[in-house]
Order: sequence, then structure tokens, then C-alpha cells
Amino acid sequence: MSSDYVNDLLDFSEAPSLSEKSEIIAFFNNATVLVTGGTGFLGKLLIEKLLRSCPGITKLYMIVRPKKGKTAEERFKENFSEIIYDPLKKEQPNFLNKIVMLEGDASKENYGLSEEDKSLVMTANVIFHAAAVVRFDEKIRTVTNTNVRSTKFILKLAKEMPNLKAFVYVSTAFSQCTEKVINEIHYKNIMDADKVLALVDIIDDDKKLEQITPTLIDKWPNTYVYTKALAENMILKHSEDLPVCIVRPSIVISTYKEPIAAWTNNLYGATGVVIGSGVGLLRTLHCYPDNISEIVPADYVIANIIAAAWDTAKRKASLTPAEFSNLKDEEKIPIYNYVSSCQNPIHWGLFMKLNSTIGVTVPPINAIWYYMLILNKYLFVHNVSAFFLHTIPAIIMDGLAYLTGRKPMLLDAYRKIHKFSHVISFFCTNQWSFRDNNVVKLWERMNPADQEIFHFNIKALDWEDYFLVHIKGLRVYMLKDPMDTLEPARAKYKKLKIAHYTILILGSLLLLWTVGQFLCYLWSFF
Repeated sequence: MSSDYVNDLLDFSEAPSLSEKSEIIAFFNNATVLVTGGTGFLGKLLIEKLLRSCPGITKLYMIVRPKKGKTAEERFKENFSEIIYDPLKKEQPNFLNKIVMLEGDASKENYGLSEEDKSLVMTANVIFHAAAVVRFDEKIRTVTNTNVRSTKFILKLAKEMPNLKAFVYVSTAFSQCTEKVINEIHYKNIMDADKVLALVDIIDDDKKLEQITPTLIDKWPNTYVYTKALAENMILKHSEDLPVCIVRPSIVISTYKEPIAAWTNNLYGATGVVIGSGVGLLRTLHCYPDNISEIVPADYVIANIIAAAWDTAKRKASLTPAEFSNLKDEEKIPIYNYVSSCQNPIHWGLFMKLNSTIGVTVPPINAIWYYMLILNKYLFVHNVSAFFLHTIPAIIMDGLAYLTGRKPMLLDAYRKIHKFSHVISFFCTNQWSFRDNNVVKLWERMNPADQEIFHFNIKALDWEDYFLVHIKGLRVYMLKDPMDTLEPARAKYKKLKIAHYTILILGSLLLLWTVGQFLCYLWSFF
């Protein structure tokens, strides 16, 4: 990885020297925090931002599960070797002394926590529940246990905490995607969450449970958004008088500035589209170019989540228990729709144009073909395009690989790409009208110091400036392609461009010749 480029991306700037002090930082002074999902994309950024911007935090409990042959301890150590913790390591070299790792598993009963660990977290003042299975095609049992049952358990745990000030549940803006207008309200258009848990427990045959999944999720497009809606239902049912709020971010993509610019570590959603097309694999997508993309930078989402915790605690502290109990659902458990369409919309066509315009100037060294992505509005046209632009080239290349003794890989890769494309197309071909009044009001309640330190004002974001760093960050962090390979990558990409347009021209000429021959054949009958 190019050290010069990484250093350019790193943001080691000091906190702003404003006359007014940060209320959010003051709120977290001497606080104990519990974070679930701390090894996930948003979880990593949340822990980093909390510890770097709120140095007064005394203890942070982080639940980690064993995974893929690694112990929880091994994953914990590996987690903090990520480059995003470099600014924190510079400012607070001993930050790990504040973190207490607890071994647990969101998919297990009682979160897999020991009685000793459950007693430890009783001192928590703030809970951020961000753990979730985010794969759209996950089996219903696994995703329900992780996304819904764990939420019920964390709520139960929260009720036993004597000094709890705020509980933030991280949901998704698409949890209510069955509605065309998505307001910051509690929708009651889904089956009771407790009944779904009971149903999952009763049907112990996974095959039978999968058979009824389409009926169970009903109008929801996948098990992920369905179970996030169930989790929101669980929070509404079991929060009682807890200081709880729900943050619903939309399609989260790489960071803009904090802790380093353009960082991400996953290929989900829009990021997968950019990477796939950037390396020359993805050439067609079922997408409405004029639809709003609903993308939001990850660091803006994190700032909103932290500010929501402060806002929730402040609201609860300002009311008597009786006043709080008499609040309406939306006042007692506020929802923050963190989306871009309300204040700073960007449609899919412009999103891909900005990525491609910048992307071709910094091509990856491992690109297999020149950039060509067609956003097809019509599914039939997309399927035809996929056959000619994906399947046929894959058959040819895999055939050549087989004949030369290499392992055929392209057809298998396209099967995965087509599965991914089918999932993402739901969000590319549907349009929702969101409301984000609570987010706007939260921003207005923050003083200038907090607006500077915990910046999430999407209205002020310059998309073109964002994409200038975004595409370079994907090259460095996702493709593991250091910037010092740029010149040979450009030379290779120039050759791919020549080959690409040569094939297009030859293919067009062949098509014209075929049509001409066919017309001549028809003319011969007259």
C-alpha cells in the first residue's frame, strides 16, 4: 500500500478550538459503554469515533464471537490492527486499556454471555446495539436469532442496568420498505416479533422453515430487512420506560473524512457495484438511473448515531417518570431516518457517472477488462445484456482455461454476481419518499462545537468532492492495490481499452453483415 497516499488520507487533525464546549463529549465523560457488533463495518467505526472524540469514556464493553476457526481473543486483537485505528493510536496510545472484551454470540440464547459477563455490563450507561446479520440471503432461523432474539435479550439486560442513560438501536432505512412513504414513525404492519420467535422455535426442521419463509416475510424482499422490521417491533413492545431510540441509516458506503478518508471493508450494496464494474466484471445492472440512490457516508452515520444517544439521554432527563410514560410512541422512542434524498439527493445515474469518470483515471492493476456498465431500466433488456456481456464471455474464457489446464472460474463468479445483482436491483428499481425531520431537528439542537466534532449534515456534503477520494479508497482498501502500481495499471488499462473498442467495432460490423445477409436472403424471394 502506498504510504504517501495513506498518509494523505489519514486525518490526524486536532479537535476544533471553539469557545463553546461540546455537550456530547461532556455527556460521555466518566461513562461506561456497551457496544454490540463492534467487529462489523459500522461497529469498528463507532468504537473508534467514541474513544477518539470522547476521551472521557472510562470503559467500553465489546462483545466478540469466535468465527472461522478464530477465537474471540484472536478476532479482538486482529480487529484493532486495522488502519482506521491509527489516528486513535496516535492520540491515545493506551486506548485498549479502556476496552473490555466479552465473548458472546448474538445468534445464541442470552447472547452466549456468561453470568459473570452479564453482571459486568450492569454498570453500562449507554448501549449501542449494532450487531446484525447483514447478508440479504441468510436463512430465516439464523437471521431471526441474531437480529431479533438478540435485540430482545439486550432490552432485557438494559432493564436491569441501574444507571442506563441511552440505548441506541441501529436499524436500516429500508426496514419499512413495504411503504412508499417512510416517515420517522413506528409502523405496525408486520407480524408480532415474539410470535415469529415462537414460530422459529416450534419448527425445528430447517428445510420446512425455509419452505414457509416466502410466506412469512410476505412483502419484504429479503430476510434482512424483514428481521430489522421485527427488531423495531421488539423495541416498541419491550422498551417500556427505557431511554431508547432507533437510527435508520440508508445505503452506507465508505467514509468521507473520519477516521481516514474513503475507508470501507465490505462489498455489500452500492460498493459491490462500483468494485464489480471497476474491475470489468459487472457490465449490466437492472437499475433505474433516475432513481435516488440513498447512499450515505459511513462517518456521517456514526456521528448521527452518537449524537442520537446524547439526544435520547437529554430528553429522558428533562422529563419526570410520569411525563415520560405518557409520551406517544414516536416521542418516547424517537426514530432518526438518516438518508440523503431529503436534503442532498443523488440519483443512480450520477452516482455511477462520478465513479466511472474518476475510476478510469485510477484503474486497478488487477482489472480484467475496460469499464463498461449499462444501467438497464427494463429487466428483459438486462437479462439479454447479461447473457451476451457476462455468460458468453465467461463460457469462452472458462473453456480456454480448461484447455490450458487452468481452473475455470468466471462462470462461477458470474453466478454470484447475478445473485448479488438480483438483490441490489430491488433498491435500484424502487423509489421511496423518506422523512428526516428528527435528524434535522437533532442537528439544530447541537451547538457549534458538537456540529464540528460530530458532523453529519448531509446537506453540506459535496458529492463530487466525496467521490474524488471514494474511488481511490476502494482501490487501496478493498482491492489492496497500492497507488504505486498506478502507472503500470494505466498502461494495462490503455491496452484493455483498445481491445474493448476493437471488439465492439468488430462485433458491430459482424452484426451489420449478418443483418445485411439476412435482408438479402429475404429479398431473393421477391
